Amino acid sequence: MTLAAPGSAATITAGTPLVDQVTAARARLVRAGIAEAEAAADAELLARHALGWDWATWLAERRQSAPLGFAARYAPLVARRERREPVSRITGEREFWGGRFAVGPAVLTPRPETELLVETALEVLADRRDEPLALADIGTGSGCLAVTLAREFRRAAMTAVDLSADALDVARRNAAAHGVAGRIQWVNAGFETWLGGNGGNGARFDLMVANLPYVPSGEIDSLPPEVRDHEPRVALDGGSDGLDPVRVLLRAWRSADASASTSGGVRNPALRNYLLVEMGASQADAIRSLVNDAAGLDLDGLRVDLRGIPRVAVIRRLL
Repeated sequence: MTLAAPGSAATITAGTPLVDQVTAARARLVRAGIAEAEAAADAELLARHALGWDWATWLAERRQSAPLGFAARYAPLVARRERREPVSRITGEREFWGGRFAVGPAVLTPRPETELLVETALEVLADRRDEPLALADIGTGSGCLAVTLAREFRRAAMTAVDLSADALDVARRNAAAHGVAGRIQWVNAGFETWLGGNGGNGARFDLMVANLPYVPSGEIDSLPPEVRDHEPRVALDGGSDGLDPVRVLLRAWRSADASASTSGGVRNPALRNYLLVEMGASQADAIRSLVNDAAGLDLDGLRVDLRGIPRVAVIRRLL
């Protein structure tokens, strides 16, 4: 069996099992500098993409000979990954919270750690999931958070805000694919402008989530090529220390009109509205200081990801 050079179709000896072809592709990806475990997962995922198979079909059929035309479809995909193009860009989609989301050059590829924002929202609002809540996703990008929260909180009205019209186009397509487009309002604006508009939008929501840029500007060039060369820089660059967008967000949210209503127009003084912010691996102390210095805001806690890294800040604002 031989796989052709990058960018060309492969010539595969008749009768070679699919799993052996994927093993050969994995070796190529490892030689390209991709970690072995990641290379193995990527080689398999690209094979399933070329075949149009789900996981169950792959498990059942992977030891069979390659179908006609598989090599011509598979080799160019592997070659693109060798050049360190992210798998999500090659396949055009990424899984998030059990659903498939379209991605592209205009949006940041959803990361597994961002699912912690969903977990935390479910925790914070655990006793209110059946209420007609008002939720917002600031910097929605692909819409993975807005769509997932709309699916989890089935009576909630969702607002998704992004400065990029191209990103909102991707998010709208994802919302339609998941059947929640009718419950999401799309806002093409900067979040500071939006938060200060209409009497103070930020006080009108029971909970907002924000996965804003948080990579320090000086660190972007040292990121893996999959991120540095293929993700929109505007979705990465958080300023000199990575926290400029969070500073702006906290200032705008704190200034929002506290007399604004929540949950169907009835203001309940006992309620709080929450802001969940994703952060970088070393930013917990800085986030804590920013919240402590902001009058009227309270850090309700930090949530750690599967590696034990503080990843989500839970911030409360009294109404």
